Amino acid sequence: MSTLNRFRKHLVFSALAAAAAFGSIGAQAAEKVTLQLKWVPQAQFAGYYVAQAKGYYKEAGLDVTIKPGGPDISPVQVIAGKSADVVVNWMPDALAAREAGVPLVNIAQVFDKSGLMLTCKKASGVSSPKDLKGKTLGVWYGGNEYPFLNWMNKLGYKPGKDITVLKQGFNVDPLLQNQAACISTMIYNEYWQVVDAGVKESDLLAFFYQDQGVASLEDGLYVLESNLRDKAFVAKMAKFLKASFKGWNDAVKNPEEAAKIVVAQDASGSATVAVQKRQMENVAKLISNANTPKIGYLDPAAYERTVKVLMSGGSDPVIKKDPGKAAMTHMVWDAAAK
Repeated sequence: MSTLNRFRKHLVFSALAAAAAFGSIGAQAAEKVTLQLKWVPQAQFAGYYVAQAKGYYKEAGLDVTIKPGGPDISPVQVIAGKSADVVVNWMPDALAAREAGVPLVNIAQVFDKSGLMLTCKKASGVSSPKDLKGKTLGVWYGGNEYPFLNWMNKLGYKPGKDITVLKQGFNVDPLLQNQAACISTMIYNEYWQVVDAGVKESDLLAFFYQDQGVASLEDGLYVLESNLRDKAFVAKMAKFLKASFKGWNDAVKNPEEAAKIVVAQDASGSATVAVQKRQMENVAKLISNANTPKIGYLDPAAYERTVKVLMSGGSDPVIKKDPGKAAMTHMVWDAAAK
């Protein structure tokens, strides 16, 4: 072999070795992020699944693990136990947890409208909020009861005296079986389960918490306050937000694609594309800022309104002290927007 050929061969080997080394470094450089969801895989969380499936997290240099939730999983407990970097949670539960000693901070608010409703059968005699007095009402607990309790306080109804509270499982059985006049539902999920069970929409009356003036912010992204002092963590979360917002924008634009991606994540096999597409279409109504530069931005006025609602629980408020701006930050969102 000539000297020139040996030199060329050496260059090829060197290039291959360098490429392999670079690939190895690139793989190692992927930063790990664990996201804990509030509930099982469904279109409520489509943006994260879409970002994962379409490689947006990978493109951002992230290795993201999405952990599904469930009836026995508390996002607060998971992040307090350092088993997640970021969680999806409702603000009432997050702020109550903060006051109880788990210093959660909101870094982004994808849903800027509430999807929570109290759905009633008209046959139960309920035609307005004043008709709720004397009725049995299904309520979700585990942090989801706070908006309901605030509403009842606003109406002047005391649970156990003016109304009977039925601790509702995460299903619609109490309404179908006439155990309750009204039950808790989300516009993108349980409301349609009632309809799918054979109850006509014309026989139902739904009270949106948003319309009753007691709506609180749902499905925000929360991290531990101590982590925000770490610049590397903030930079990592900024990448996570940017990729997640891209996933959400796609999900809103193409509900069917999002539905197929979500169904692929359902280990139970019970999810269908038709149901998840309908859910995604209703979820989209709660994300006013989708496909705009403002997606995920926590409106300070909406935050302050939620805090005010949570402190107005009479003798039993959700939180006793205003956390001020300590429970929210635009630092990560601002970094993601660059």
